[in-house]
Amino acid sequence: MSRYILRRLLIAIPSILGISVILFTVLALAPGDPFSEMASNPNIPAEVRANLRKQFGMDDPVAVRYVRWFTSMAKGDWGFSFASRVDVDKLILQRLPTTLFVIGLSQLLALMIALPVGVYAATRPYSWFDQVANTFAFIGFSLPTFFTGLLLILLFSIKLDWLPMVYRADIDASGWQYVWESFKQAIMPITVLGLFQGASWTRFVRSATLDVIRLDYVTTARSKGLPERTVIIKHVVRNALIPVVTLVALQLPGVFGGAIVTEQIFRVPGIGSLLIASILANDTPVIMGVTFVFSILVILFNLFADILYGWLDPRISYG
Repeated sequence: MSRYILRRLLIAIPSILGISVILFTVLALAPGDPFSEMASNPNIPAEVRANLRKQFGMDDPVAVRYVRWFTSMAKGDWGFSFASRVDVDKLILQRLPTTLFVIGLSQLLALMIALPVGVYAATRPYSWFDQVANTFAFIGFSLPTFFTGLLLILLFSIKLDWLPMVYRADIDASGWQYVWESFKQAIMPITVLGLFQGASWTRFVRSATLDVIRLDYVTTARSKGLPERTVIIKHVVRNALIPVVTLVALQLPGVFGGAIVTEQIFRVPGIGSLLIASILANDTPVIMGVTFVFSILVILFNLFADILYGWLDPRISYG
């Protein structure tokens, strides 16, 4: 297993290099840069603007700028935010735990919804429960996250006044009170992402379970007199999860995209809202750093999905 993980990490290096080249080239060729606003400021002489651009190498060829950026990043220097006046790596590390907390709990919520509902619907196809589950699943992944988020704000924040509508980083509390206040303000963002993903996964869990439940080895397990609960949990669900894990891994970029929108709605201080603010400010070093971190997270989660295959299906060998 360790050799397989090491081999996958080595294979990921060319992917990371390719992603970094594409991201840097697109940002370098895009209109605007951190110094574009200086051109419209009459208080800044043209000589000062030219010296600043020369100092930061903004007029160098794209290839030279990329090599300089990647070399510095490999050494731990991710650049400097022109808008926040803070190092990019420190800025990302301040925001990353919040994003991972919201995304992680939302995916756990989606799994808690999709697995029992999808499996139970598959064991009773075309029943009233199956039809109701399919209806809510279609509604769930048809509604965009920003619409669901606004509905929750109107209901639970404005009308009922149960939950805060804005995520606060400076909670004036300590101990368990701080934990409760932090969790309470994260309920709506987690619910929005979790319901959206859970609705999509429910359909795939149901479909995968229906494919497995009709196979011969499931019939053999039933003919041996095993309880139906044992047949479903031990023989059906475990094998049905293999394509679902693949789906979850492939949907991770969409999950991070949904997190960016959700963080904007609830003002969650994560790296998604940091990315939007950096784009509006033409803060290229932060944009590059955040998108690069997103790419690395997607690659790592796909590696985790590949490792999970071996636990779900003993026939898969990592030798």
